[in-house]
Amino acid sequence: MKKLFKKLSVIAVLLIVLAACSTDAPGSSEDEEGEKKEAGDIKIGLSISTLNNPFFVTLRDGAEETAKEAGYEIVTSDAQDDPSTQLSDIEDLIQQGIDVLLVNPVDSDAISSAISLANDADVPVVTVDRNAEDGEVVTHIASDNESGGEMAADFIAEQLDEKGDIVELEGISGSSTTRERGKGFHNIVDEMDDIDVVANQSADFDRTKGLSVMENILQSKGEIDAVFAHNDEMALGAVEALEGQGMLEDAILVGFDATDDAVAAVEEGRMDATIAQQPGLIGESAIEAAGKVATGEEVDEFIPVELQMVTE
Repeated sequence: MKKLFKKLSVIAVLLIVLAACSTDAPGSSEDEEGEKKEAGDIKIGLSISTLNNPFFVTLRDGAEETAKEAGYEIVTSDAQDDPSTQLSDIEDLIQQGIDVLLVNPVDSDAISSAISLANDADVPVVTVDRNAEDGEVVTHIASDNESGGEMAADFIAEQLDEKGDIVELEGISGSSTTRERGKGFHNIVDEMDDIDVVANQSADFDRTKGLSVMENILQSKGEIDAVFAHNDEMALGAVEALEGQGMLEDAILVGFDATDDAVAAVEEGRMDATIAQQPGLIGESAIEAAGKVATGEEVDEFIPVELQMVTE
């Protein structure tokens, strides 16, 4: 009986040792975390706020071209400026087994729940152009929007000799871009005694809304001296409104993004300036960061993309 007990004890010990060894066997989660992914194995999800804006089309194109060159698989979705659609899109991307999520939020507050889903699924998140108010994000890639707002304010103030009435067309409420560009703009103009921001209203980064909002402002305020629009689409809408009232030649108009249409408007003299964000470079930088994250390399918490003022 004692011999039988000893044999059973030995077998039990062997089973325990084998079970412990099996947790470290190839293919386990611990090994997978230590493995370096090959380029062809990396799958990136890109959630764009809207592809109705040419800025984000260029950003997407920069990302997709760079991913193709690197040998990565990339899946892109268009949230159509709807936070609930973006949440659904990100759920779908996670289900497709992406290794890294690149997200350009519709709304910086609302995106937090989608980022939490990615966090729970152990999918690293990189925010692009607009940041997120909550959730774990590996890095944020964007231009310095606050600095861009200051550049626009300095340009307008110089053109007006620091005296005049300005209209500010704001982007989507809740967007980090709206807050940062507005903050930079007001950092400058609020310190000038003879410059007044006579109206600041949201036009949701949309050209048609920029036109209608600007028309309403002109009806209520009459002549104005300058317009700062948080993006070029709204600026181009304001151009149409000012042209309709015969006021374009007498107003300074500055946009943000340097889209092709806006740069053409600057060259034609219909806009005075636009802040160039280089969206293609933002998309390219996002893919480069995603590749590093997927292979376990460290990246900076913020990766800036240089701004430029386009005046001619």
